[in-house]
Amino acid sequence: MKKAASLLAFVLTVLSTHAADRVVVTVTNDSGLARPAETIAVPFIQIVQLLDPAHANRQMWVTRNPPPKVRFDNLIVRDAAGKEITSQVTNLDTKGGRNWIYDDLLFQHDFAEGEKSATFTVETVDGAVPPYPSKVFARFAPDRLDDFAWENDLIAHRIYGPGLELPSAGPDLMPVGGSGVDVWSKRFPYFIIDRWYAKGHNPLHTDTGEGLDMYETGQARGDGGTGVWDGQALHVSHDFRTQKLMANGPIRVEFELGYDAWDAGNGAKVSEVKRYIMDAGHYLDQVESTFTVTGADEVTVGIGLTEHTSRSDNAQVFPASDDKNLWESVWEIYRANGQFGTGLVLSPDAKFAGLAKSQKNDPPSNGLRPDDLMLVKVKNGDTIRFYAGAAWERLGPIKTADQWTAYLAAEAQRLRAPVKVATALEGAK
Repeated sequence: MKKAASLLAFVLTVLSTHAADRVVVTVTNDSGLARPAETIAVPFIQIVQLLDPAHANRQMWVTRNPPPKVRFDNLIVRDAAGKEITSQVTNLDTKGGRNWIYDDLLFQHDFAEGEKSATFTVETVDGAVPPYPSKVFARFAPDRLDDFAWENDLIAHRIYGPGLELPSAGPDLMPVGGSGVDVWSKRFPYFIIDRWYAKGHNPLHTDTGEGLDMYETGQARGDGGTGVWDGQALHVSHDFRTQKLMANGPIRVEFELGYDAWDAGNGAKVSEVKRYIMDAGHYLDQVESTFTVTGADEVTVGIGLTEHTSRSDNAQVFPASDDKNLWESVWEIYRANGQFGTGLVLSPDAKFAGLAKSQKNDPPSNGLRPDDLMLVKVKNGDTIRFYAGAAWERLGPIKTADQWTAYLAAEAQRLRAPVKVATALEGAK
């Protein structure tokens, strides 16, 4: 009997130790909406509080005596079947020097339509977990006149930087001036930013087998660029002046671009800090724009999608919008390069102010290249959140205008019914 009791005590001790090393994460999808590549964010402090209470105070995370049990490089996330899945820990420190304070543990799950919950476990292991293959990438590109470029497994983007406005840019590259967002259309999920920059400027516009830059932005808004709408014209900034990359895969890219104050019309001046979040498997990026406004109590910000109707674009253009679900789309069919769409979805909490169209010759010799605008009211210090992105028929499941607008409408629905995330120590009641 004593041996049996001792064995039982030993088993219970082992089970208790095992339970203390695993956190159960339950994600609830009450709406039952399909959510492909849903990114799940668990505050890192919650993991520490459950697995290593001695270091639950943020100031204790660097204490070496005792050493912390939970580090960014010794966590494994498993799905309900026990399969290890890709994860990422973010450190979005904006003050600098505190790289030991982590923000979120990220991983992804494909919710099928009607699937209302999913469970995962998080555990620590001895030693370091090797890095997972990344599906996202971003970088500042001083080698290409200070561009900032980013991509995932579906699409790539770049925004022009201050180097493009300098005389050293040369006469062949017109000073662009503005926060327009360019799109690079790729045929394969692998990273192309470094490969395409190595080609040089002009070869980017020819598809040699892995895609091309067919999307002309110039001084237009492109795919989700912003400006201030005065009722007649759109006032836009110069190229960004500051950039900060805060997360770079394997699941999420996150960065900020800062724009100096510009004349926004009617005596107002506006500056902007724009934060981008791109996740693997998503056509749309989350954008958070924070505005500083002087000289006016309120301004109207226009978020634009460019129609390529100028004589040099050779595109058939099919715009669409839904002012109830707050999305808009521009689907284009190019003579040589197939079908392509850009889209916007506005956060439900934004102060939606209607739709407009900004007519602009860009450049004048090519005729009109208008921007379809989604308007939002903004006061000093306000942050607006929207989602902007693009799809090319030659990579990914979206091939038609109907599929693209259905994707945007579904994204608008998902924003109104986010998932809920709960954590608990395994075995806890």
